[in-house]
Amino acid sequence: MTATPRRTLSDLNACSTDDFVTALANIFEYSPWIAEQAASARPFAGVTQLFEEMKAVVARAPGELRLALIKAHPDLASKTQRAAGLTTESNAEQNSVGLDRLSDAEYEAFERVNNAYRAKFGFPYVVCVRRHSKDSILRDFERRLPNDATTEAAASIEEISRIAALRLDQMVVSDDRLPVHGRLSTHVLDTHGGRPAAGIPVELVELSALGGNRVVTRTLTNEDGRTDQPLIGGRPVPIGAYELRFNVADYFVSRHAAMSDPPFLDSIPLRFSVADPEGHLHVPLLVTPWSYATYRGS
Repeated sequence: MTATPRRTLSDLNACSTDDFVTALANIFEYSPWIAEQAASARPFAGVTQLFEEMKAVVARAPGELRLALIKAHPDLASKTQRAAGLTTESNAEQNSVGLDRLSDAEYEAFERVNNAYRAKFGFPYVVCVRRHSKDSILRDFERRLPNDATTEAAASIEEISRIAALRLDQMVVSDDRLPVHGRLSTHVLDTHGGRPAAGIPVELVELSALGGNRVVTRTLTNEDGRTDQPLIGGRPVPIGAYELRFNVADYFVSRHAAMSDPPFLDSIPLRFSVADPEGHLHVPLLVTPWSYATYRGS
């Protein structure tokens, strides 16, 4: 899949209306009329002002046009719509959360809630999937299904705006940034030796109730006991359940710590949940050969 080329804000301010619309046509799914109307408000001082103008265009639109915007979005995990072809943006977004590789149980769950939602409201369920895991999407489906149509239409427009913000952030280079990124980090402190623990293998796993768990990243702690890069960064941290696994036995052997055979602690799992995709969640490990602790940092 070819990545969409990035454009500078100054270029978008100076280009023709046709070029502006072509560049931003799918920031809002299959709705180039939003970019076309926003073009008249140029020049923009930053990407934040551009995004606010695009949202204002949606807010000013008549109800039937906003409904058409909602209906332009595909059902989640729909094999039929995938075969017919999704926009490049929608395809990448659904793939990022694993909706292209569901277990049979997950596929049946998505098909059930998709059908129930469409039968009640007459339009597709829309959610910013980059902010969610598969499990949290299914929970959100169930949470929103009892709503009335007016409430759901408003919720859909809010989610569409979140999708658009992430697409705009990926496409437009500007001095300012939209607040769409979160961060998940860790560090390991050897409280037995009173030092940061370097060289600890760390694995982050996204947990799933209906399908297989997914390894997000594997890395090692550096001399500061931290990882060179955040475990998740430069994007939202998807809402959901996770497990951090720290392999500590070899570290303490290398430090000649008094150890049992086999080691009392070898691979340490820490389970936690993420609720704020744009927040900073820090999950450290404080460890000795015989004990460990953690806390919620930020």
